[in-house]
Amino acid sequence: MRQRRLGRSGLVVSEICLGTMTFGDQADESMSFRIMDEAYDKGVNFFDAAEMYPVPPRAETVGLTETIVGRWLKDKPRESLILATKITGAGHGWFVPPVRHGMTSLDRHQIVRQVEASLRRLQTDYIDLYQTHWPDHGMRHEETLSALSDLKRDGKIRVFGTSNDTCWGVMKGLWASERHQLDRMETVQNNFSLINRRCESELAQVCRQEKVSLLPYSPLGGGVLTGKYQDGQFPEGARFAIYLSLGRERQKKMVQRFINDRTLAVVARVKDVADSIGLNLVTLATAWSKQHEFVASTIIGASHVDQLDQSLAAADLDLDAETMDRLGSIEDEIPNAMPEDGLRRL
Repeated sequence: MRQRRLGRSGLVVSEICLGTMTFGDQADESMSFRIMDEAYDKGVNFFDAAEMYPVPPRAETVGLTETIVGRWLKDKPRESLILATKITGAGHGWFVPPVRHGMTSLDRHQIVRQVEASLRRLQTDYIDLYQTHWPDHGMRHEETLSALSDLKRDGKIRVFGTSNDTCWGVMKGLWASERHQLDRMETVQNNFSLINRRCESELAQVCRQEKVSLLPYSPLGGGVLTGKYQDGQFPEGARFAIYLSLGRERQKKMVQRFINDRTLAVVARVKDVADSIGLNLVTLATAWSKQHEFVASTIIGASHVDQLDQSLAAADLDLDAETMDRLGSIEDEIPNAMPEDGLRRL
């Protein structure tokens, strides 16, 4: 599997990364091990976790995904893997970690505590890529960056990045690191898919000019680009079927954001392209995601090992210019299919 560099750092990762947010919920420990083994055997060296996983987050499962990954890691050569995880931070209403009192912030106290907790759960003495799960724009960037820089100096993390961030947030962080002579964020992990292409505009320009790598998550649009939600279907056990069953307003709004008339219309048009070139939707959507020069690695996910083959088939696949143009024309026809996700409120 081909590899790319993370930002300006020395870390080189596989073009496909395995996300782990289903581990401990939709995938039990045995299935999680099978999924990780299959990805590892197929050349994936990059694994992404988070302290709040699995999703949807619950008090009784917070941290469980990291624990499962740590158990799997024990019999693997540590130097053969690039291990990423995240600190929850402010969460902007999505999640307040139950193990702490009140809202969190990305201050030195929380960062140091949560790095130590993640290291214990992952059973390792260093984290390759440590990310802020959501930005905390109310905090001074220099305090966050100073804490992360010190942890890098101490060898507990190698590189750090941000996630779910805005162009302003990324640039403000880069400015603060330069002004205060601190280490900089090398990556930004944001939602990016054929039904959510906002990263192609301003954020892509930031990544290109500043040499920050985008790590797209949800290349299948939360599973919407598999086609399983077409015609009003909500298959039992599917992520958004589970979200609806929870009856929580936040999850309902997320379902409405991902599954609406416009996103489903995009899926139908993408399927026409896929059918015409003999690819399935999953492989096409994954290949499209990684075929951007500002992308270092596309994060895939699975709740069963059988779901991996179609995503991993995109590893060495390059779409031709005509196919990329046809997919691009869908955005011209149905622009901004997904409503804003609340980042502007941060």
